[in-house]
Amino acid sequence: MRVQLLNDEHTNLEFKSLHLTNWSELVDDFGLEPILNIMSGGDQFFRNVVIDVLSRPLLDPKSIFYRQQALKDVLKNRHVVEKLYETPVRVREQKRRNWLGILGVKTPSNVLHGARNYLEILVDGLTELRNIADAYAESFELPAFKNFFKTVKTELDDRYLTSLRKHLENLKFTSGVHVISYLGTGCEGTGYTLAIPNKVRGLRNLFKHPRSYTIKLNPRDDAGLSFLEELRNMSLQSVAQATACATEFIEKFFLNLQFETAFCLACLNLADKIRELGLPMTFPEALQVESNVLEFENPYNLSLALISNSKIVPNTLKAKGKQLFVIMGANKGEKTVFLRSLGIAFTMMQAGLFVPANHFRAPISYGLFTHFRREEDRNLRVGKLEEEELVRMKAIINNIKPRSLLLLNESFSSTNEYEAFEIAYQIIRALLENHVTVFYVTHLYDFASRFKDSREALFLESERRENGERTFRIIESRPTFTSYALELYKRIFNV
Repeated sequence: MRVQLLNDEHTNLEFKSLHLTNWSELVDDFGLEPILNIMSGGDQFFRNVVIDVLSRPLLDPKSIFYRQQALKDVLKNRHVVEKLYETPVRVREQKRRNWLGILGVKTPSNVLHGARNYLEILVDGLTELRNIADAYAESFELPAFKNFFKTVKTELDDRYLTSLRKHLENLKFTSGVHVISYLGTGCEGTGYTLAIPNKVRGLRNLFKHPRSYTIKLNPRDDAGLSFLEELRNMSLQSVAQATACATEFIEKFFLNLQFETAFCLACLNLADKIRELGLPMTFPEALQVESNVLEFENPYNLSLALISNSKIVPNTLKAKGKQLFVIMGANKGEKTVFLRSLGIAFTMMQAGLFVPANHFRAPISYGLFTHFRREEDRNLRVGKLEEEELVRMKAIINNIKPRSLLLLNESFSSTNEYEAFEIAYQIIRALLENHVTVFYVTHLYDFASRFKDSREALFLESERRENGERTFRIIESRPTFTSYALELYKRIFNV
């Protein structure tokens, strides 16, 4: 029995997900900490789960859609998901309080005793799951949870649960251990097998006495007692192994259930906060990696919205056949905010989440990379290219693959414009030839000018009205050979 709330039975995560080795850089460059904090709600387990899921983006639109459907059901059934999460938590707590594992020598007898006690706790948990399924299955409409509850009700029916409890009762051996064996070579016992004693029903049970040979050992006969214990362990070995395997299998199921429902609840925490702030969110349409369509309406920097009361600046884009997006304009911060809003949206989309926008439609990517100007870069002398900046770019080039996404923010701005243009042009041209999509915030007019006639390039800039007013919107435009520094000078010096 598998959980499969976040991934369907056809999703092999080894092939249909990716582990982002640059996750810590994405957290820094996109400013993801506020999002992680809201989702985790101060719970370290939740935080670990969220990071694990977000850092393993899905690589298949069908898998993304499946997870989105699960979360749509979650958004309408918080109390049920909480019950599902609490069940494995309660099982683990009961294990901690009532079962300390195998004490002493790890013999089959000890293994069986510990596993049987733990299995009783696990069966209670399975019974609780069955009760939840009976009570709430009809509240869910989409495949993930419907299939989960169907599996629970089918595989954990009354007959099965009764059979489990009967086997657990037999494993107490209240009437002793009944063993069948045969004489082997040298008249040694062989083929030790546990046997269920026959029960005599009716009145005959009152008068029938068991026929057996009884051997009584002297309490001081250590050798005899040791031999009997050895016979007992040989008889229990296969049963002990089977019982231990059963506990491991069911325990793994509960661990997976706790993990997947924890992520669902973390998403609920974030959705509740977004609703509380009155902000939009939508489930994006993830397209095949070969698609060249990008459409969005009003994506916003969710991290910034969570820690401030900043207004959403409406940005709309419909692009087809574009691979390079060059974002220019005066340095007012809106370009970086815009770039981060896209990075957050792509990260959340490929994790199967809703995204902070009114509408979002984009192809998946086989990798997400960033090259943002670091704080320490701002203190560099003009004209000096920092080695660290190139080292980070080399690491990206060594790891990036075709159909990946690269977000650049003022890269190479620490050197002079000619060197920055040459480096940026050579690197980005090679990336485009290898089918990497690039978003580049830059002030390098020569770089933009080199691509101005390219069909694969789209130019954006921060909007400036005729009277000089800044709207902080990002709009389509042609490359502009000015950052409006003279305008800024006149405004500040009132000349």
